Amino acid sequence: MEEKLVFKANVARTKSRSFAMQPADHKNVLLTVDGIMVVLALLIGLWFGAQRSNWDFSLNLILSYSGWLVMITAIYFVLATANNAYQPKVASDPVASFVAVSKTVLQIFAVYLLIYALLPPWSLPRHFIGFFALISPFLLVGWRLIYSWVFKMTVFQQKAIVVGAGWAGKAIAKTLNDFAPPQFNLVGFVDDDLAKQQTTIEGVPVLGPVDSLPGLVQTNGVTDVVLAITRDVPGHILSSLMTCYESNVRISTMSELYEWLTDRVPVEHIGDNWFVALPLSNRSQTLAYRIAKRLMDICIAAIGLLLSSPIVLVAMFFIMIDSRGPVLYKQKRVGRGGYVFELFKLRSMVVDAEKDGVAQWADSNDSRVTRVGRLLRQTRLDEVPQLYNVLRGEMSLIGPRPERPEFVQELEQEIPFYRTRLTVKPGLTGWAQVNYDYGRSAVDALEKLRYDLYYIKHQSIHLDMVILLKTIGTVLMLRGT
Repeated sequence: MEEKLVFKANVARTKSRSFAMQPADHKNVLLTVDGIMVVLALLIGLWFGAQRSNWDFSLNLILSYSGWLVMITAIYFVLATANNAYQPKVASDPVASFVAVSKTVLQIFAVYLLIYALLPPWSLPRHFIGFFALISPFLLVGWRLIYSWVFKMTVFQQKAIVVGAGWAGKAIAKTLNDFAPPQFNLVGFVDDDLAKQQTTIEGVPVLGPVDSLPGLVQTNGVTDVVLAITRDVPGHILSSLMTCYESNVRISTMSELYEWLTDRVPVEHIGDNWFVALPLSNRSQTLAYRIAKRLMDICIAAIGLLLSSPIVLVAMFFIMIDSRGPVLYKQKRVGRGGYVFELFKLRSMVVDAEKDGVAQWADSNDSRVTRVGRLLRQTRLDEVPQLYNVLRGEMSLIGPRPERPEFVQELEQEIPFYRTRLTVKPGLTGWAQVNYDYGRSAVDALEKLRYDLYYIKHQSIHLDMVILLKTIGTVLMLRGT
């Protein structure tokens, strides 16, 4: 006898909120319109330059400048990302957008002027870049004002309910308060724990048990449901989620939302979903990317060693007169796949800094650091000899910083997924280095691991360039350790 499965919807389907855009859609809109505004500003600048030089502004003139249009637009995207212009909260804040866009345009103008000064006269076009620097901030900031105004309208509002009011739910609620744009509103939590009913977490109420989710979604016009449960999802929770999904409500996990808002992976909130922490679906890890990255490592390391050699020799002289001991320092570090290699640095601490032989975390005001060593650390000049490690292939320019074997052994026991850092080559600088302070404890190592896993999952030439630019900014501002 055949059995027929009959599904009965407990809640009437809500009308689709088609204008409640996904997080990735917001970034795509920003990138697309920013690109249009940059090209438009370049074309207007070219038109003014043509008037000044008595040129015929025509399609042929535009085509002759097409290489510059493409190159400057690409540079804008990289610098804008480095200046955090595409972070959700920055993009929706007119003042923050103005600061990020203005910094980006000024940096483009400064770089162009530097290149213009170094090359022979008349090698580069002049007028249009100056007009671009004057025009583009008005176009870009004006467009972002419109973006901020439009996406605050009711039709674009996103309302979310978090399933699970435990530690993962509390973490995503705090993250939403700190990083989410104004159009993303957290309505409340649902949780089956009776002790949590009628309470508030991070200022947000627990609205009821999970079975009430479909009704709450309909009543409050919810567009997003965030799953913040790190254990296996029980059948009744899955049933409630499916009912919401059939009503055109977007279902996402806490880790997905956290990653989009913070550029980090929430390691301690992944629970049994271990695959979230691993770069299993990183399509950017192609052979072409690996070859391009290795070529970039070799070229920049070789040029960097050549250009920095006079400064390094001066630094070595001051190290010798400041404190006794060798000027170069070798230390064992763990590389890709657990391979142990010797890392080279300019010595910044006193000799026998670890007399008892026990590895110690360095501190910001470490008494073992010499006077010259403090300056070397602030400017990161002590790291320059590691370019030799890059040339040897033990390190890359970009990647997680290599740790000492003693710390790796300790951190592997304390922090889940720590070994994931060893799936790529360690780097001279990395996503954690440009976003977080110096690691001085296991707690700091956990925070840096969140950034490192984000980089491992999203490696690309674009992200590598952003990290390099942020590193240059860190060095110029003497924000080293």
